[in-house]
Amino acid sequence: QLQLVESGGGLVQPGGSLRLSCAASGFTLGLYAMSWFRQAPGKEREGLLCIRMSDSSTAYADSVKGRFTFSRDVAKNTVYLQMNNLKPEDTAVYYCAAEVNKPLVTPHCALEGPRSREYDYWGEGTQVTVSS
Repeated sequence: QLQLVESGGGLVQPGGSLRLSCAASGFTLGLYAMSWFRQAPGKEREGLLCIRMSDSSTAYADSVKGRFTFSRDVAKNTVYLQMNNLKPEDTAVYYCAAEVNKPLVTPHCALEGPRSREYDYWGEGTQVTVSS
């Protein structure tokens, strides 16, 4: 069993910054990857970042280049998303997802396509609102 808890969301003015965190607890020994997604009202869920635990290799979407920065605290099984120069269109619920190692299934670090919707664990999300 694995639990994911996101935090750090809130209201911020355009151009401001927020840092989101996602802490994994439970059987973290089996973690393969952790990812960040977001879903704006009326839109489909968008994959932002994914990091593999084994080698810290990272996949990211073009939409976060230059503004969002990813970091990791290995000891705490926590990943962070530093969001800078926020725009109103960044308003969304931000979710953390985890993929675990399991038999008969190849783990993934997908940000789009069918597998991106089938991570093993999801947090409840944290609301980010960018408004003046």
